[in-house]
Amino acid sequence: MKLKRRKFLTAGAATAAALIPSAGPVSAQGAAPDPAGVAGYRYRLPSFPEGSRLLFQGDSITDMKWGRNEKDRNHYLGHSYVYLIAARLGVDLPEAKLDIYNRGMSGHRVGDLKQRWQKDAIDMQPDLLSILVGVNDVSRGGGTIEQWEVDYRDLLQRSRAAKPALRLVLLDPFVLASGRLKDEAQWREWRGKVDAMRTIVAKLADEFDAVHIKTQDIFDAAAAQVTPEHWIWDGVHPLPQGHELIARNWLQEVSARWSKTTD
Repeated sequence: MKLKRRKFLTAGAATAAALIPSAGPVSAQGAAPDPAGVAGYRYRLPSFPEGSRLLFQGDSITDMKWGRNEKDRNHYLGHSYVYLIAARLGVDLPEAKLDIYNRGMSGHRVGDLKQRWQKDAIDMQPDLLSILVGVNDVSRGGGTIEQWEVDYRDLLQRSRAAKPALRLVLLDPFVLASGRLKDEAQWREWRGKVDAMRTIVAKLADEFDAVHIKTQDIFDAAAAQVTPEHWIWDGVHPLPQGHELIARNWLQEVSARWSKTTD
């Protein structure tokens, strides 16, 4: 299906024109409208102190087979939205000398993150911590929604206690009605649980003054413009364009909070 030639706004974001003044090359014809709610490669650059360490945590959506051999610089970030963010920032902010790590683990729930948090988060001493977790808590269970909130808050409290100035970015878990989630009963069950988690993520983002990426709203709007299958093939895991959708919105929101013009 050919993409409609008009923008839609990502939830919680201002218009692309307001958030993204020109920060890179643009063709003579100008940037074409696109479904990410941002004008292609034009976005306001974020500001980071030189040498800042950015750490991305989560499950398989973040993991995407990042290389456990850190000496292999071809594969150490995997091929998720983390790779796309690192590529963009590496080109646009070379002077920042950013140190970027992917520590997503396929299949992990928030309780699994809690068990490895000291080693894989606190001991790494990040300057910015980005977290996307929740869908495995839906698919595999393992606790109540109340316990999910307790465990998630524990991660954030421990991280902020270790580094009070830590920048936080929290992404909502998300699903779309594709793959096995085309089944109406499964879709209702999964989406209901994800929506409950999204409410908690919003609460925690406010409590810890974190950037909140409303990923489910973003994918809902994108799916309405094309199809769910264009972005997520199995209801859970984004295709390359789905990861690009996350990356562009992550950059947009992080740049809005910590921009070169305001930081």
